[in-house]
Amino acid sequence: MNRLWAPWRRTYLRSSPDKRTGCLFCGLLKDTKDKKNLVLSRTAHYAVILNRYPYNNGHLMIVPRRHVAHLAQLNALERAEFFDVLTRMQNALCRAMKPHGFNLGMNIEDIAGAGIPDHLHWHIVPRWKGDVNFMPVVAGSKVISESLESAYEVLKKALAEQDAARRKQAVSRKGGKKK
Repeated sequence: MNRLWAPWRRTYLRSSPDKRTGCLFCGLLKDTKDKKNLVLSRTAHYAVILNRYPYNNGHLMIVPRRHVAHLAQLNALERAEFFDVLTRMQNALCRAMKPHGFNLGMNIEDIAGAGIPDHLHWHIVPRWKGDVNFMPVVAGSKVISESLESAYEVLKKALAEQDAARRKQAVSRKGGKKK
């Protein structure tokens, strides 16, 4: 059996469920300290959180604001908004970090690998050509080349620029219709 070592996850794993009260995501979403909690964005139905234990730079999670565990529990508004949020986050990652590709996915239930099985969430993991290099093979370590704080700042800036461009476009379209 091959073993994959991920020592950076030790802090999370050692924080026993007994010490945590309630859902981790619900707790983060109730708190207003977005930067401290790495919450990049909030919409009507979702929040986007930078993963504290990333598999790669810029690893994000899209989390429903409502506590649901299964896709079937999402209402029509939540389902409709999801792809807008996903597209916005992918565009921000492209603007800020210039990845060559993405892994998009979710784990439903603990047997499928969900670390927080009671609260549905999607992972967006930016990928670069060569990001799987000799370090995991030879040293059993994954190199994450940017701090969470730096990734948070660069992504917040990219989201602000993207939103400003979208607003400017909307204003120019409205102005064009009046003429």
